[in-house]
Amino acid sequence: MKELKHLNKYFKKYWFKLFMGILITIIARVFSLIMPSYVNKSIQAIEGFIAETITKSEARELLFGYILIIVGAALLSGLFTFLMRQTIINVSRYIEYDLKNEVFDHYQLLNLNFYKKNRIGDLMNRISEDINQVRMYGGPAIMYGIQTITLFACLIPLMFIKAPTLAAYTLLPLPILSVLIYQISKIIHKRSTKVQEFLSTLSTFTQESFSGVAVIKAYGLEPKTNAELETLAVDGKNISMDLAKVNAWFFPLMILLIGISNIFVIYIGGKQFISGEIASIGIIAEFILYVNMLTWPVAIVGWLTSIIQRAEASQKRINEFLKVEPTIKNEVAQSTAITGNIEFKDVTFTYDDTNITALNKISFNIKAGQTVAFLGKTGSGKSTILDLVARLYDVSSGKVLVDGVPVQQLNLNSLRSSIGAVPQDAFLFSDTIENNIRFGNENASLEEIVDVAKQAVVHENIEGFAKKYNTILGERGITLSGGQKQRVSIARALLKDPQIYLFDDCLSAVDTETEEEILNNLKQVSQDKTTLIVSHRVSSAKNADKIIVLENGAIIQEGTHEELNNVEGYYKELYLNQLSEKE
Repeated sequence: MKELKHLNKYFKKYWFKLFMGILITIIARVFSLIMPSYVNKSIQAIEGFIAETITKSEARELLFGYILIIVGAALLSGLFTFLMRQTIINVSRYIEYDLKNEVFDHYQLLNLNFYKKNRIGDLMNRISEDINQVRMYGGPAIMYGIQTITLFACLIPLMFIKAPTLAAYTLLPLPILSVLIYQISKIIHKRSTKVQEFLSTLSTFTQESFSGVAVIKAYGLEPKTNAELETLAVDGKNISMDLAKVNAWFFPLMILLIGISNIFVIYIGGKQFISGEIASIGIIAEFILYVNMLTWPVAIVGWLTSIIQRAEASQKRINEFLKVEPTIKNEVAQSTAITGNIEFKDVTFTYDDTNITALNKISFNIKAGQTVAFLGKTGSGKSTILDLVARLYDVSSGKVLVDGVPVQQLNLNSLRSSIGAVPQDAFLFSDTIENNIRFGNENASLEEIVDVAKQAVVHENIEGFAKKYNTILGERGITLSGGQKQRVSIARALLKDPQIYLFDDCLSAVDTETEEEILNNLKQVSQDKTTLIVSHRVSSAKNADKIIVLENGAIIQEGTHEELNNVEGYYKELYLNQLSEKE
């Protein structure tokens, strides 16, 4: 259970609720032990009446009192059992809540390489299914475990006090059961791990299939996808059946051993009663009730073992991700003011996952309020520059400075809150258009949202929808066209009103007339803002204060539109080609 030690901090956090729950559990079990002894006394009262040692009225009076005690003890036991669930089970929900937040917060701290190496389905399964398995350990396992321990601790000594020989025979099957449970639990642990790993694989497959359903339909891949799912389903069935077959041994074995205990009680107890070693047959009835009271706790041992083994396997998978150290850390606690000066000094950057060097010793300087455009072929390193400015990655060598300070020495939250980024592949949430734009500023009014939508030239499109700004978008904004998604993303960035704008080829899906209108609006909005534009179009770059042309991670040209257009090179060639295409 070493992996489950991670939960100890949560047990300490809710120690009082947990302590009260354990105390209530013990009280509930103690009250439940009252009934068998008073059943014995009731039988003894009847035996006394039959033997004429007590009168009928005395027997009736004794029986009435015993029944009241039995009913009262049962009601109190039920009340405390209810309170027990309200404390311990609630604690397990608190732990589940905290653990999900811990995992999700850690996910947000991890850099982009982590998400390139791990599939979304697996990430989702660890924060949902795995944590649910751990919750079962933090609540039901503790509750039923305490019940079982309390019952054994109180009941077994009581049985030996009342009838040692009968108790010894009654409890004889329990050590055998313990050995069997120990052996089976080891197998359960291995198979539980396989089940959880399979669920991650299944989640990944279904998530990718649903996200890429348009591609599947377009290429007629439904039969192939169904065949793959069928294979996964068969594999999952086999893995789950392997676990179920082991779990299936528990209850039959326990019922068998409890049945043997009942036979011992009746046979040995009967012999002792006949020989006079036991004064009343009521003790046999009492012991039968004790054995049946032990049936559920003994049976639950196997279930608890299964829960703990599953939780151990799940917590191990969760810990694997929690142990991953974020490579991008906020080293500065105090907030930092950002004005927008950006400088690259001999910056080299290589992606860990592909080992591709995207930038190779590049240097440039951007003053606050300037607009700089980056052009170049695909893979030349344009988008990487924007990622380094936002500190989504740290440089391999060299320095990225903002306001003359290396980005590692700036407060990370201050840096990113001063940036409005619009990626090429615009991401929209499954929410209303209004809320998607408001993501840039949650306190913005509807008038402000409409204003930035007009600047992004998407207002008329939105007004054309039946529910206008209250239109619910599909997952990843599938309701909108590519150009509309890009313009909504631009509106979101404009609403944030940051000090630095990062536009990553965000007009690639927009026609040239709309592009020109948006660029004119952006020029007015971003007059005092530092703006970095990545594009493949000269039309998006020609009005910039500076244009930087990249090739294979190196700067090959730098200057204004007029300067670069007057010299032979990549920029002039691109400009002439695109000009002829437009004509």
